[in-house]
Amino acid sequence: MNFSGQFSEPVQIESLNLTAHLGEPLPKVRHDRVKRLLLVRHGETNWNRDGRFQGQIDIPLNEYGQHQAQQAGDFLKAVKINAAVTSSMSRPKETAELILKHHPHIELTERKDLWEISHGTWEGKLESEIRLTDSELLDAWQAKPETVQMPEGENLNDVFERAIVAWNDIVQNATPGTTTLVVAHDAINKAILCHVVGVGPESFWSFKQGNGAVSVIDYQKGDARPPVLRAANITVHLGGILDKTAAGAL
Repeated sequence: MNFSGQFSEPVQIESLNLTAHLGEPLPKVRHDRVKRLLLVRHGETNWNRDGRFQGQIDIPLNEYGQHQAQQAGDFLKAVKINAAVTSSMSRPKETAELILKHHPHIELTERKDLWEISHGTWEGKLESEIRLTDSELLDAWQAKPETVQMPEGENLNDVFERAIVAWNDIVQNATPGTTTLVVAHDAINKAILCHVVGVGPESFWSFKQGNGAVSVIDYQKGDARPPVLRAANITVHLGGILDKTAAGAL
């Protein structure tokens, strides 16, 4: 857990329920009727490395990001994956394709509603460049992101609405006893994780999502019952226990 200041101030969950040191890459499934979803963030891009806001500009994986996707694939190769869904942008799609090299029989479904948040006029810029013209708005994004309308872009309510619709559709289409891979973006994954634990956009910064990280969500008693976040932001396959990935602008 990462504390931003005093104990009364917001806390970020960096990782949750890692079990790799016990010889179990993922937490065990409780019973054979569970719908399991593996939520993965795409590998690194050059703009992640630089700290640029990339949003809906379709920046591809860099060489290291491709390596991270391959590492995620190696990590999940022993997992029986039954279905796979990705944002149709190139960076998550390539990540998903590299993971699925170990599961060649799985057809990859693409969804535009899993696209990254639109940062509008901030896209392609560094934080230092944005601060020259939108300092107050940038401060609000970092402190109270639920209040921010991106200039000529989206707000978090927009992102949460489409991410949750997409997620619920994926869950409903999953068959009990199966595992579905979902590969998307930082803001989308954070919105989904907030939804899974029952909080809203005000808790957006409560979850960290590293490039190539894996989170595990189980629906144990049907779609209408609350899911269980079994593990979050697993990055052990990328080297080390704690997340050392380039967080990027988000």
